[in-house]
Amino acid sequence: MTNHTIWESLKAKFETFKNWLVRYSKIVLPVILVVCVALTIVIAIQANKRKVEQEETVVAPEENTGEEEAMLEVPEVPLEKDAVPEINELFAVYHKAMVEGDTATMEKLVYYMDATEILRAAETSKYIESYPPLEIYTKAGPKEGTYIAYVYGEIKFYDYDKPVPGMRVYYVCTNEDGELYINEDGEESDNELHYMREIQLQEDVIDLNNKAAEAYNKMMVDDPKLADFLLELKAEIEKNVGEALARAEQSEEPEEGTEEETSEETAEEEPVEVVTKVKTTDVVNIRTSDSETADKLGKAAVGDEFELLEEKGNGWSKVKYDGGEAYIKSDFLEPSETMTASVAEQNGDEEEEPQEQQTEDNNSDSAEVTGTVTVKENVRIRSGASENAEKITTAYKGDKLDVIMKQADGWTKIKYNGKTAYVKSDYVE
Repeated sequence: MTNHTIWESLKAKFETFKNWLVRYSKIVLPVILVVCVALTIVIAIQANKRKVEQEETVVAPEENTGEEEAMLEVPEVPLEKDAVPEINELFAVYHKAMVEGDTATMEKLVYYMDATEILRAAETSKYIESYPPLEIYTKAGPKEGTYIAYVYGEIKFYDYDKPVPGMRVYYVCTNEDGELYINEDGEESDNELHYMREIQLQEDVIDLNNKAAEAYNKMMVDDPKLADFLLELKAEIEKNVGEALARAEQSEEPEEGTEEETSEETAEEEPVEVVTKVKTTDVVNIRTSDSETADKLGKAAVGDEFELLEEKGNGWSKVKYDGGEAYIKSDFLEPSETMTASVAEQNGDEEEEPQEQQTEDNNSDSAEVTGTVTVKENVRIRSGASENAEKITTAYKGDKLDVIMKQADGWTKIKYNGKTAYVKSDYVE
């Protein structure tokens, strides 16, 4: 294979990578950083390739077709850190909106976000706890008033105890009013793409890519579970986005009351698998409360079994331990014993006394409500009014849930995806 053929192959692969990056740029910085590692390898190969081609050109210069003369000249200027205060402010506001799930602000700053990307941004924000201070590097862009911005920093997730390093590259432009915005429309001209490719090959950009890759790879080596966490996170986000899109489509269809009521009754009668005991999958601390700073009561070995009292929505499980109660991270537990029960049994209903149950549902402690409730803290949505009932999904802080009834037993009966489900009343308002 000739050098020219290899170069053309690399250019084609780069174009494929660019199109993929535009589509999935909103997932999370650490996931994109995995791509950056691969990109760094490609960059190194390309840099070496250009050197070989330049040496060959001295011997046999290629015919000048005039095409390269039309391309923009790419200046060799160094990366500048925090050189444009307006860009720093742009990304400070943008990342704050990402943490808070403020898609309205994100839409103002990004051109442009389609409906799916808006949903993905909102879902991703539910997992992000914070962004520590960012390092922002820039180079002049291909047009006046444009910049290539490299944003390096760490992202803190709710379910992972350490901040994860990552870096993203942005194309920043200036609108007619002189305001900066992030351009992600995917409509760059050949000249713009040529300019961006050449910038990526400059040594200081390669060094920055290597810095980000080195920090990320070190975390991967130090904690092999990080890769699984990021893959599961991406899958969970995509699942939630898919469900949200499906709900949006269903809301546009005409409702058929009789059919819906029948499906709810059927769902209530379906048997569910209830986890009664769990066992540990790794060595893990046993603590006095659902916090990693709580006092340790002991340490469980792999395979130790516990009676499950409650699986909380915050990632902890309450278990029986030494005649009392204790807490273990749910990620280190798996079911070891289950029992089959109907939803009615989980709710404490008794078929022999329907009239008594009807009266109980209508007393002052179980007021019927209509409308929605807001989730105050992450909580599991379950198929029955029991801490051991089957998990359907997780509702996150700020989510709105359709309410059927607030029950006297501490559970709120809701409608989720057209079926009856339950959440702990303490977690909603």
